Amino acid sequence: MILVTGSAIARQDSIDEVRRLSLEHVQRSRAEPGCISHAVHVDCENPLKFVFIEQWADRAALLAHFAVPASRGFARALQALVSEPTTLEVYDAARMTGL
Repeated sequence: MILVTGSAIARQDSIDEVRRLSLEHVQRSRAEPGCISHAVHVDCENPLKFVFIEQWADRAALLAHFAVPASRGFARALQALVSEPTTLEVYDAARMTGL
């Protein structure tokens, strides 16, 4: 499984648009092949910070997601609405059982 985390800090004047675009992106992404889960959350300590958590079946599914024109459009649109650079981290993960 591939785990992706990311964050974006909206400008005060763009928070509603960041929320709208983020929810649209999440809902669209959930329908893509290989998407296990895709979510966006607001940080409790910073209400301008949106945190993304995604799970993908494999690298190929994630790369296909990155290639979707709407995904690239979302990333471009987001850059114009944030107060600092967005973050994106990708991990190769395996579920642990029996803890």
